[in-house]
Amino acid sequence: MKWARGCTKSGSQVTGVIENGALHPRMGLGSDTAIGEAVPLAELTLLAPVQPGKFIGLWNNFKAAAEKGGQQHPTHPLYFIKADSSITGHGASVELPLAAGRVIFEGELGIVIGKTCKNASLEQAAEAIFGYTCINDITSLDVLQADPSFAQWTRAKSFDGFGVVGPVIETDVDWATLTISVLVNGKERQSYPASDMILTPHEIVMLLSKDMTLNPGDLIACGTSLGARPVKPGMVVEVVIEGIGGVSVTMTAPAEGC
Repeated sequence: MKWARGCTKSGSQVTGVIENGALHPRMGLGSDTAIGEAVPLAELTLLAPVQPGKFIGLWNNFKAAAEKGGQQHPTHPLYFIKADSSITGHGASVELPLAAGRVIFEGELGIVIGKTCKNASLEQAAEAIFGYTCINDITSLDVLQADPSFAQWTRAKSFDGFGVVGPVIETDVDWATLTISVLVNGKERQSYPASDMILTPHEIVMLLSKDMTLNPGDLIACGTSLGARPVKPGMVVEVVIEGIGGVSVTMTAPAEGC
């Protein structure tokens, strides 16, 4: 089942299930309660399918990248937090601020939490996962590495639009069979199997729940692998995961003025 969130021509926001080319509104994410008439997808602007209370991202969670970088496999997620204001959805324009300097794309699989989860067992963690989505965890390398005494993970990843999410949340998919790809101006620039994860989605949720309560709607980016590259204004960057879809944004130059 594919869940999405969109904006109608009248400006109303709708969350629901995609069926037969239309979005069928529901009371909320995961709700069985239908509200209102179905809205044709052609009449909607898709938004990020979830508005998370927490947006967590992982580092060093793929074996191929860890091997190339000479890094040990972590036994607990190595994570950072992205600001909720960084989130944008399919079809958006993402400004590359002057302060960001060198910026790269990072195509990733995203986990959406469906129920409150604290000190979970592996089985409980699996049950807490509502579904999966596509994420582009855009990152400023210059900001991240600017101060040798303090790696600025949150600032580097929290510029407006640097958290691309969508186009849908898929609730019926086997994560281990997925391949995460990134297309830049239609050409494949990153492609790797989700099965190469060091910590699986169920383990990620279980271990994070030992640190903090995970709430419905919270979003976790599972980390990226080899192939992340710089982006420049004018580039169209799309993260594609077969079985979920593709979320695309256009990179733009900094706006003039204040």
